[in-house]
Amino acid sequence: MMRKNQFIGGKHDKNYLTSLKQEFSGYNTAKLMKDIMAGLTVCAVALPLALAFGVSSGATAAAGLVTAIIAGVVIAVLGGASFQISGPTGAMSAVLVGIVASYGLQGVFFACFAAGALLLLAGIFKLGRLISFIPMPVIMGFTSGIAIIIAMGQIDNLFGTASEGSSNLAKIASYARLGFHPNLQAVLIGLLVVVVMIVWPKKWGSRVPGSLVGIILATVVSALFRMDSIATVGDIPRTLMLADRLDLGSLNLDILKNLISPIVTIAALGMIESLLCGASASRMKNEPFNADQELIAQGVGNMLLPLFGGVPATAAIARTSVAVKSGQQTRLASVFHSVFLLASMFLLGGVMARLPLAALAGVLMVTAWRMNDRDGIRYIFSHKLKSGISQFLITMLATVIFDLTVAILLGVAYSAILYIAKSSRIGVSFSDIDANKLRTVEGKPPVLETTGVVYVTGSLFFGAVDEFNRRMAEMPAYDHVIFSLRGMPNIDVSGAQAVLELCESLQKQGKTVACCGMADSVRTYFDRTGITVLLGETAYFWNAEDAILDLLSAEIAE
Repeated sequence: MMRKNQFIGGKHDKNYLTSLKQEFSGYNTAKLMKDIMAGLTVCAVALPLALAFGVSSGATAAAGLVTAIIAGVVIAVLGGASFQISGPTGAMSAVLVGIVASYGLQGVFFACFAAGALLLLAGIFKLGRLISFIPMPVIMGFTSGIAIIIAMGQIDNLFGTASEGSSNLAKIASYARLGFHPNLQAVLIGLLVVVVMIVWPKKWGSRVPGSLVGIILATVVSALFRMDSIATVGDIPRTLMLADRLDLGSLNLDILKNLISPIVTIAALGMIESLLCGASASRMKNEPFNADQELIAQGVGNMLLPLFGGVPATAAIARTSVAVKSGQQTRLASVFHSVFLLASMFLLGGVMARLPLAALAGVLMVTAWRMNDRDGIRYIFSHKLKSGISQFLITMLATVIFDLTVAILLGVAYSAILYIAKSSRIGVSFSDIDANKLRTVEGKPPVLETTGVVYVTGSLFFGAVDEFNRRMAEMPAYDHVIFSLRGMPNIDVSGAQAVLELCESLQKQGKTVACCGMADSVRTYFDRTGITVLLGETAYFWNAEDAILDLLSAEIAE
């Protein structure tokens, strides 16, 4: 079933310190042990992913590790929930590889710092709910598009081939010129990891992830059979301050001007991934989630990461869900996961340096496949939801061809156009008065023969004005017109102007006009745009019967 885009907010948005006190209320040794074990389990999941995402982003495996370690502490401590685990993600690595190709690592570091500042401002100004304006098919589309980009970006590592070009599409196109010559050893190692991850039982994966088992097997096999032709990860520095990190002295306005689009892309992706992860995990754990505090944490974390040589981080649903399922109690589970990753960096650096890139490519290929919201995609296609299918496909293709920012803008704009097109279908019907249905009226007074009720259904806004005017031109020759507006929930300036002009025209023809069943928002527009002044307060009624009785009373009085 397609997941609904919802967030825990409002009354749950407590003060950060208050939430923290509540989270650690009654904390004891038993809960501490659960956090330690959850942290160890998440570390096993995060280790291969951190290495893989570091390499796939165009940086290094060490950059991925540093990102996971720093983000796991800083963002967790400042975060908007007890359960979020942040680090490098596949979606972010798909975006970063293009930035690295165009601007180098310094460009990524600067974009990360600036995007962090945007996220921080978004949290301070409480913009966390903006994500709810992105339709779910659009989010599904860019997620699937990113999955395709990740898979395309790992072709060289998986097959041991070489390509040229700054984008994945250009690299694939270059195979026609350079030729495609797979390295059989690399292919076998990559496939070994893929097979292990696919067949590894889920009940075992909750303790020991298949990705970690696959990488260990692949490394052992490559060492036993001396597969020296396969590229490896390379040296893992035993420090959190990498040699390649943000150089504040190199920052200038020209760099900022060139990186505006990547900065916005990183910030948008950081917001989307982190808040969607928070909303999903909040439902899993039945705990509140403060979206704005989470954005503040993500902002601070991403401003600090490039100072250490890390790449942009977001909350990761894979790691977060593992933590929740492993019995995580507080945000200390994320801190412990970072501690274990740090220990791995110092103790297993020599082993990690020998990891075949083909093995990491295998991890990323499976990760890319699993990123897709298959239940949601199956739902919109099986139910033939044409609008959802088109939103999904347009966003997915735009993500692959252009970039995330363009894809989301296109997806949201297309969704808005679809909404406007559907909302512009306003219904107008005309009905004569049936005196037999009036409980307090006997016979058929003559005035009722020239009275009609106009039923309007649907929002009357600029997109529906033409249809409204066309239908009103077909109105029978009533002397007394009663507009029943109970089915019109909203109106805008263009719609109110159309109603005002219609009422003026009817009055000039000597006809009387009354309105009934208006929503408060519609009545407000009538008051502000002069319709109430034109018709008078006495022209408004609760229902059509009251308007008819008033008309009869006026007739008798005359």
